[in-house]
Amino acid sequence: MPEPNLTERQQKWFASVKASLERNTGKTLDEWVTIARQCPETGQRAQLKWLKDNHGLLQNHGMQVLHEAFGASSAWTEPEELIAALWTDPASKSIFEAVDAAARKPNEVLQTARKSYTAWSRKVQFAAARPVKGGKLMLGLAVTPDASPRLETPKNESWSERLKARTLLTSAADVDAEIEALLKAAWDGA
Repeated sequence: MPEPNLTERQQKWFASVKASLERNTGKTLDEWVTIARQCPETGQRAQLKWLKDNHGLLQNHGMQVLHEAFGASSAWTEPEELIAALWTDPASKSIFEAVDAAARKPNEVLQTARKSYTAWSRKVQFAAARPVKGGKLMLGLAVTPDASPRLETPKNESWSERLKARTLLTSAADVDAEIEALLKAAWDGA
């Protein structure tokens, strides 16, 4: 499942998942692909659930099998399209563009996309952003909430558990020197 827009660490992790599939399940990847192609479900979540319920295949191996059986998800192969679809509101898009510029200031930053958020990584993820109704943006950071009075502990976020703090940004002007310093601190720890 490794793709060129993954960090070296992420590529190694995906390779280890693939390498452990036969050892952990007793079936080769080709055997699992044959099974997956027999799945009556069409949506990825439903296919993953079917593999788990009917064959005991868990999340990481299931995603590897589905990737091999049906191709990559757009999150890995077409991040620009996913980002464009995610950031459609003009107000939240302008905040996103300001965060993106600040997040990319340090060297060696990799931007990745998911269905519900955009993330920035060095060796590991150090920041993520998701749009919020009303033209706002929620920024998650790999720093502790006590790093700034603007930060709070995340609640029910789908991004990496490494992101220990979040802040709501309501305009591009909110991406100020303090937010840039927090992004740099998060990057330093990644």
